[in-house]
Amino acid sequence: MTDDKHGPHTVHALLADGTTVCIRPVETGDHEPLQGLYEEMSPENLRLRFFGASRRSADMAADRACAPPRPGHRALLAEAQHQVIGLAEYETGEDPGRSEISIAVADGLHHRGVGTLLVEHLVSAARAEGITAFTADALAENHEVLQLFADLGLRTARHFEGPEVRCTIELEEDEAYLSAVEARGRAADVASLEPLLRPDSIAVIGAGRRPGSVGRALLHHLRTGGFTRRLFAVNPSVTSLLGVPSYPSVGALPKVPDLAVLAVPAAAVPATAEECGKTGVRALLVVSAGLDSTEAQALLAACRTYGMRLVGPNCLGVSNTDPALSLDATFAADHPSPGTAGVAVQSGGVGIALLDGLSRLGVGVSTFASLGDKYDVSGNDMLQWWESDGRTELALLHLESFGNPRAFSRTSRRVTRRMPVLTVDAGRTDAGRRAAASHTAAAATRTMTRQALFTQAGVTATGSVGELLETAALLHSQPLPAGTRVAIVTNAGGAGVLAADACAEAGLSLPRLTPEVIDDLLAVLPEGAAVGNPVDATAAVTEEQLKDCVERMMRCSGIDAVLLALVPTAVAAATGDNLVRALTNGPGRRPRTVAVVRLEQDLPVKLLPATEGGAIPSYAEPGAAARALAHAARRSAWLSRPAGTIPDLAGVDTSRAHAVAETFLAAHPDGGWLDPRTCAELLACYDIPQLAWAWAETEDDAVVAAERLRGPDGRVVMKAHWPGLLHKSAQHALHLDLQGDSQVRAAFRDLETRFAGLMTGVVVQPLAARGTELFAGVVQDEVFGPLVLFGLGGTATEVLADHAARLAPLTDHDVHDLITAPRCAPLLFGAHGSGPVDLEGLEQLLLRLSRMASDLPQLAEADFNPVLATPGHVTVLDARVRLLPRRAQDPYLRRLR
Repeated sequence: MTDDKHGPHTVHALLADGTTVCIRPVETGDHEPLQGLYEEMSPENLRLRFFGASRRSADMAADRACAPPRPGHRALLAEAQHQVIGLAEYETGEDPGRSEISIAVADGLHHRGVGTLLVEHLVSAARAEGITAFTADALAENHEVLQLFADLGLRTARHFEGPEVRCTIELEEDEAYLSAVEARGRAADVASLEPLLRPDSIAVIGAGRRPGSVGRALLHHLRTGGFTRRLFAVNPSVTSLLGVPSYPSVGALPKVPDLAVLAVPAAAVPATAEECGKTGVRALLVVSAGLDSTEAQALLAACRTYGMRLVGPNCLGVSNTDPALSLDATFAADHPSPGTAGVAVQSGGVGIALLDGLSRLGVGVSTFASLGDKYDVSGNDMLQWWESDGRTELALLHLESFGNPRAFSRTSRRVTRRMPVLTVDAGRTDAGRRAAASHTAAAATRTMTRQALFTQAGVTATGSVGELLETAALLHSQPLPAGTRVAIVTNAGGAGVLAADACAEAGLSLPRLTPEVIDDLLAVLPEGAAVGNPVDATAAVTEEQLKDCVERMMRCSGIDAVLLALVPTAVAAATGDNLVRALTNGPGRRPRTVAVVRLEQDLPVKLLPATEGGAIPSYAEPGAAARALAHAARRSAWLSRPAGTIPDLAGVDTSRAHAVAETFLAAHPDGGWLDPRTCAELLACYDIPQLAWAWAETEDDAVVAAERLRGPDGRVVMKAHWPGLLHKSAQHALHLDLQGDSQVRAAFRDLETRFAGLMTGVVVQPLAARGTELFAGVVQDEVFGPLVLFGLGGTATEVLADHAARLAPLTDHDVHDLITAPRCAPLLFGAHGSGPVDLEGLEQLLLRLSRMASDLPQLAEADFNPVLATPGHVTVLDARVRLLPRRAQDPYLRRLR
């Protein structure tokens, strides 16, 4: 969130105790408050800061921080409720890669993370300026600042000289630093949510005497839900509402509430939020809707100024079913059932559906948050709360937008190792490709981007709320299958066929049963049973026979899950209830995954309680069961794979790449497509292999180039070029298979004639050898970051749309997934006896493309098509790159939305 008062570089972030602070650049007018910061320091802290208790040193420090902007200097301050509580700055000397850093924190605010937060922001700014190390001098007895440096997560060296220590902090961003920042952010985030999700007292503002009002419904829910702590109403007209004491204003309450629930008209929201902040309220839940932009900005400004976390506006509310709290601040029809599922939604309607479904299943809810317009608290916040609350075992999300997808991805990757994270892939409406100039931009739909995010983060993405509940039922009640191998058991052949088709459509496999397994099953099943896969136990199967069959199938090593497709009959007393009893008369959690399909079932999914605890999911149709099993198998596969690593790449010159980009943008302030020379130079910075080429602006130059580049067969290719030309084949702006000088001259004259006034020259290349034509590209999504795409290339790339995508930076696992995901993958691995292409070269190409996109925020899109892959090498035959004047955004810097 930016603050117009101080400009776009102002952000808000959380201290270790959850307090909100403002981080912003120091301005000239800050001299007096900075002097006050030092004047209020004890002599001992002044001595530790300046190596002596000199007030003159403090004055000089304030002068230096507030001096007019100068190269190599940056000063940031931290404010809490407009009070300066910390200062950090760096100054670059003769070595432009190293800067001296200094830190000052107000007395009484040490050990709350003020200095660490300021240093993190300085590190981000310094990296953007090309600074690679901080240096700092400290007294050896200044244990606090030395510990601050040591705990940053950056490589730090100390050199002792008598009573002083010289610290050198390397600013290279690595996993250790990101993990340290992440851990600090997680602790601060959870602390900030305590007054919202675990409040000691609540005030409902806007509850009235009229039945049916939202405020009254919220107050009623809080009271009847059994909230165990103090509850107040704020209404100037009454002294009691629904048995809850009421007061005329927030300031008149006998106790400052942790949480204020606002159900007032939109126009009154900003003033009410301001009053809450001044009184000391620590969190707001705003259910009011219809705020205009001015009201919205005022609401958020009040929350940031006074350090209040905010859910809403325009939301259903929040719940925490912990029996020690029993918080239900919603206006849903019923109280949520206590349980183990954490739920966060943007849509109140979806929230009601999920609360109802989870209650009906018996899964229940640990914490529920309807985020509404999501001004502040997000799905990322809720994931971190569930990770640490000790009660949540399953996380369900329905998010229509992402504030910081890269932070969400890191959080999800961590949380999904501990619990399933499920979502409805909302916003899939742009499934058709958008109109765009390049192949990459055309392929990179928002749907593909979201799917890449979910896949890489291990999030289980379902297609509907119903599918979400169906999958949650299985993940809640059953062990994960080790793979995709399913055995189907049925008492009706037709039901077994339906189940088999559903499994095949969901990507599950039905392995053949071994002769030993077949004999084992025939020994317990009734006469006439057909033991294949599906196993048709016939309508005559008894309860005991079915139970024996399932138990024997559980011992089969070639099966990962058993799906029972049952219909009620009256044969041999094997009614539907009897067959279900055969499954539930015992433990609900068996060694392998079990699911049931009952075609007569009235609800889409139920959990059948077992006599020895646990439950078995039962579905009304085979497709639902198969989809749930497939999601469970994918989660199992994701968990079994170790976290990927980002490989080191030789031959990368990042500083030269930045220089190429800056030089181009200096000449083209609005950005644009690179000319062939600049494009080749940029690719060379990342050692991306390119087919040899030459630039020619005249017919004679083209002949000379062709003579130099002809391969063994003497043939060359000629491509016209002008700024903005992308699809050469569609424009017929190229000639292939040129032999001899006469054909080269004729081709040049043809292009020159047809594209007179446009063409600035031609690219001449040798005719490439035969191989598999592929496509690789990247597009910089302003929200999600760089997305790398890969698939079948050539002129039909958009028609066939055989692409896979992953978000950069790519890990080794991501690259493997990119290569194996497209339908054309068998061609790369030697289908039809042609032998595999250079897979290592292909991996390197994708990793280097990912690195280029990660290094250069200016890279709007890159299009490599075709990329020629043969058993011996991988080469880019044609490359297009577009740059835009963009600044780097640190996605992992701690800041509130």
